[in-house]
Amino acid sequence: MYVAVVPNRSSKPAILLRESYRDGDKVKNRTLKNLSDWPAERVELLRAVLRDDPLVPAGEGLEIQRALPHGHVLAALGTARRIGMERLLPRGTERRRQLALALIVARLLAPSAKLATARALDEATAGHSLGVTLGLGRVRVKELYATMDWLGKDQAGIEARLARRHLKEGTLVLYDVTSSYLEGRCCPLGQFGHSRDHRKDKLQIVIGLLCAADGAPIAVEVFDGNVGDPSTLAKQIDKLKARFGLRHVVLVGDRGLITNARIEDELRPVGLDWITALRAPAIRKLAAEGGPLQLSLFDQRDLAEIESPDYPGERLIVCRNPALAEERQRKRADLLEATEQDLAHLQARVRRERKPLRGSAAIGKAVGALLNRRKVGKHFKITISDDDLHVERDQQAIAAEAALDGFYVLRTSLPAKAMTATDTVSAYKSLARLERAFRSLKTVDLEIRPVFHWTSPRVRAHVLLCMLAYYLEWHMRQALAPMLFDDHDRPAAEAQRASPVEKAKVSPAARRKAQNKRTDEGLPVHSFRSLLADLATLTRNTVSFGGNTTMTILAKPTRIQTQAFKLLDVKPAL
Repeated sequence: MYVAVVPNRSSKPAILLRESYRDGDKVKNRTLKNLSDWPAERVELLRAVLRDDPLVPAGEGLEIQRALPHGHVLAALGTARRIGMERLLPRGTERRRQLALALIVARLLAPSAKLATARALDEATAGHSLGVTLGLGRVRVKELYATMDWLGKDQAGIEARLARRHLKEGTLVLYDVTSSYLEGRCCPLGQFGHSRDHRKDKLQIVIGLLCAADGAPIAVEVFDGNVGDPSTLAKQIDKLKARFGLRHVVLVGDRGLITNARIEDELRPVGLDWITALRAPAIRKLAAEGGPLQLSLFDQRDLAEIESPDYPGERLIVCRNPALAEERQRKRADLLEATEQDLAHLQARVRRERKPLRGSAAIGKAVGALLNRRKVGKHFKITISDDDLHVERDQQAIAAEAALDGFYVLRTSLPAKAMTATDTVSAYKSLARLERAFRSLKTVDLEIRPVFHWTSPRVRAHVLLCMLAYYLEWHMRQALAPMLFDDHDRPAAEAQRASPVEKAKVSPAARRKAQNKRTDEGLPVHSFRSLLADLATLTRNTVSFGGNTTMTILAKPTRIQTQAFKLLDVKPAL
């Protein structure tokens, strides 16, 4: 008798107990029992008995030779296959495509340098089961760099495939930029410029990200580190019109990106619509005496449309958020008080008897340094002489600024029949999804910074790889939201708001999670990163019995892991 494994087309192989017998001169086989529903360990035990292997009491001779973290690999890789991540990749050999998928998933599971990634994927030094699951065998660092370069060369194709999935005519497209810093001085893209990471000592790159209205990333661009935000807009327009073939979309960007110059020179000529906001000087001009913005209109309302000859053919939507007004008043008061204390210390230095600070130039330099620290110099009247310093608040300037606290004005080219005022406000506020994407890319999840690559193509490929990893994370977060601290019932949250101008509300379900730290099923609530760590405790184990038989078995999933796999629509498997 023996155990046979019989292929069964696209289904699982059949496991059969068979025996051989002689019929005259012929040797024949017959099936005694179908063992397909037996557990793997029971089948292996039967094999050992049939081979006449020496058996030992339970527990003796059992050895776990290797245990690899596996659950988080199942979750990420299963989701990648469910959403068709492989269909986004360019054509190539099967190994190269598998390596590309491994790079994307590994970036999500454990962001690290390519050397550490290669070791984690290599079967001999694996830190998790991703390389083993994909059957990668030996993985070298040069292979990963070559795969990353291969991905970078097809960036335009990858982005076009993403656009076909998530963008259509007339849709909203979100755009914003951020910066990151480089290590070393070799990359031509690296330039000294504005650092959003407060690393002015490092060379910078500027990263522009296009997202669909729901926050799904579509395309990413890397610019020189000294490029101004508005000047990055032209390439995005070219992507939308020429590469993606969209005749009409609505571009949503903040007031620092979609400026008046960009509207006149780049958006109007190609027929793109936009939603953006006005800067503070433009709002003050609208609110000046005789201007179209009458503050008294907002005693009983928080939203109104106005017209201005300075913006022909556009709609101006004025919003006032009382909560924002209170926050700005509090912040201004704190900044004024802190700056006033610093100026008082400086004034004491000037007026003390022993070694006083003298000279209007020296005093002025010290004053300028203090005022630049918190950017509230416009609210002080300062008189400087060679031997004295006089400081007082400019109450008139403070009152003029405070009158517009909580006000912001949106401008759009869309007619009212195409998008209502409330929908326009909601569309502009959806830029918060881009901020969430940048936070995941740069900090807690994918760690795009610092960038250690030295050539421009490698830097661009690295950023593309991080964007694809965020695309996978975005899908996983959507599915896992009930188990995360994320608000998974946004319609209920929005229903609590009387107006889109109000501060975002939290749904009752999310409030329960925050208070109890438990889901509705009674499971602990996780962050995305801590849930991946929990899933990683589901191990893929190589076990030997008596030193003769070796097999691979999966640990039993916990309730948390079972629920996560259910939400992701992934079945635990080896």
